[in-house]
Amino acid sequence: MHPRIEDYALIGDEQTAALVGRDGSVDWLCLPRFDSAACFAAILGDENHGRWRISPTGAGPCTRRAYRPDTLVLDSEWETDEGAVRVTDFMPQREHAPDLVRVVEGLSGRVTVHSTLQLRFDYGSVVPWVRRADGQRVAVAGPDSVWLRSEPEVRTWGKDFRTHSEFTVEAGEKVAFVLTWHPSHQSRPPLIDPYEALRSSVEDWQAWAARCRYDGPHRDAVVRSLITLKALTFAPTGGIVAAPTTSLPEELGGVRNWDYRYCWLRDSTLTLGALLSAGYHEEAEAWRDWLLRAVAGDPADLQIMYGLSGERRLPEFELSWLPGFGGSYPVRIGNEAVKQLQLDVYGEVIDSLSLARRSGLPSKPHMWRLQCALMEFLRTAWRQPDEGIWEVRGPRRHFVYSKVMAWVAADRAVRALESEPELVGDLEGWRTMREEVHKEVCEHGFDIERNTFTQSYGSRELDASLLLIPRVGFLPPDDPRVVGTIDAVRAELERDGFLLRRYSDEGVDVDGLPGGEGTFLVCSFWLADALHMTGRTKEARELFERLIGLANDVGLLSEEYDPVARRQLGNFPQAFSHLGLVGTAFNLFGEAHPGGAETTG
Repeated sequence: MHPRIEDYALIGDEQTAALVGRDGSVDWLCLPRFDSAACFAAILGDENHGRWRISPTGAGPCTRRAYRPDTLVLDSEWETDEGAVRVTDFMPQREHAPDLVRVVEGLSGRVTVHSTLQLRFDYGSVVPWVRRADGQRVAVAGPDSVWLRSEPEVRTWGKDFRTHSEFTVEAGEKVAFVLTWHPSHQSRPPLIDPYEALRSSVEDWQAWAARCRYDGPHRDAVVRSLITLKALTFAPTGGIVAAPTTSLPEELGGVRNWDYRYCWLRDSTLTLGALLSAGYHEEAEAWRDWLLRAVAGDPADLQIMYGLSGERRLPEFELSWLPGFGGSYPVRIGNEAVKQLQLDVYGEVIDSLSLARRSGLPSKPHMWRLQCALMEFLRTAWRQPDEGIWEVRGPRRHFVYSKVMAWVAADRAVRALESEPELVGDLEGWRTMREEVHKEVCEHGFDIERNTFTQSYGSRELDASLLLIPRVGFLPPDDPRVVGTIDAVRAELERDGFLLRRYSDEGVDVDGLPGGEGTFLVCSFWLADALHMTGRTKEARELFERLIGLANDVGLLSEEYDPVARRQLGNFPQAFSHLGLVGTAFNLFGEAHPGGAETTG
């Protein structure tokens, strides 16, 4: 059987990441960056598309596994008839090149362990040439070169285009494997000490986690989410990828399979709020600076997503040789949604920069000029239809959430001028825009008969993004229209008593795609926030506890959840889901959230 998405755990070095299954197999790894071609792509096919499995000979899934407390170091243990063994997987912070380290340790008895390495470059399509060199194995194909060594050296041989190793360990004995990538035209990078790297990795992660200032209930879940967000950060630039994977399906066997290894502007306010709330100001500043670099240029050219370093071109294409996760085809690389018009991102960028200013992050001299330029574009552009927050591939519409975020942009710009008279901007013009957007949304985006805002002007469909109306301050939480919208969204979009779909899809062609999808996890966190803001805190806390119960055994959440099959769906782990968890925890149990609701002016 193909593993479930929740069967995987994440390891990484803040420049790329790997997914490790319960059976000890690394089934996904892109080198040297998150968005590079994968050398292990078995998660999107089978073992012939690349993987690296280490486990006791003949063993199945591990008996137990867990991260070492407050780290991204994974321990998997097997209990066999011969004894017990542990495999510790991690990727140390790189100095010269990315390393994947796997330490095998005997716990009891005498256990035979087998390693099978199947390197397949370019997403499983290229079998490298493997040779011996200086007591190591080196695999080369085109631009890629990977070196494999063990300490101490163990018996290793090649067969059927695989590299095999087999050895025995008794209690206290250890064997460490190190897999190192570098460009094939360069010399081999310096060797690392795997045991010293393990010690320093544990210390570094625990020191970082200790900085978290959240001290409420479910702290372990909050810290795990923050560690996951840190792992999804591309350290050289400060950008945070939405997920380290591509094409994990939103519907098993369906076509809704997208590449999420990029940085979305829609995540910006949530990201800043979560990092600032938890006390990670350096990371928040790095993300803010990435944001400023990425969006620099003509405001009319603002994109919804960018590459790790702010790249604009992310062409989408399909990999015909990969059958997809559980037969979910096609497998896509790149993301065509980069070309879409999503007006909400203007509001999210301006809201993020406003949050950064209020939170005391050091200002940048061009930051206000950028906001003014965005506002001047949005002054007329807000009237256009767009593709909306969910990147629908159907016709453009006047999405209510997009208009609300245009109001947010104007509101934050007006507030900045009111609170900082030294700033220069069109105060009266932006006030007028704010009033016009508010009036239009309330007239054309509200269904009086059902007492709810709708997904788009004149439609009857609902959308979970409407739950953010009180959070961004468009209306106060006690407004009857807010309460009515929350109740309507729950009645129409809720599944299994607490999970929300993103939008109505029954008999309606909203997104232009066949099939359906699971419930969207961050939307349920938004529901918990909305319930709390409207005075239903007990209900919100109960919902939060049910949501964190959906995380897998090592605390990770994907993008979606199938309440019928009881399994996770979508790219994994998903930053949006973990951002929702952190933000809701602070809203329910922590100090005032820096990214919390404004009041209408």
